[in-house]
Amino acid sequence: MREKAATKQYTIRGIPREVHRLLRQKAARQKRSPNQVVVDELTAATVAFRRRTDLSDITSGWVPDPAFDDILASQRQFDWAKWK
Repeated sequence: MREKAATKQYTIRGIPREVHRLLRQKAARQKRSPNQVVVDELTAATVAFRRRTDLSDITSGWVPDPAFDDILASQRQFDWAKWK
């Protein structure tokens, strides 16, 4: 998955205890190093984020429907008497 020749090294400070604990647990469960788990998490949060599916062919055909908007608006009404 990673290219060894093109890797960089980071020093990260200020990791919250809970994050540290959960990363260690995840590494132990997967029988991998904490470093590899962190690298995979960073990769998923950055590179994978850019690889999301392009749905513009589906969403670009949206046609506004005033009747539908009225139905949604009626469902978003609060009965404040019930919230007291």
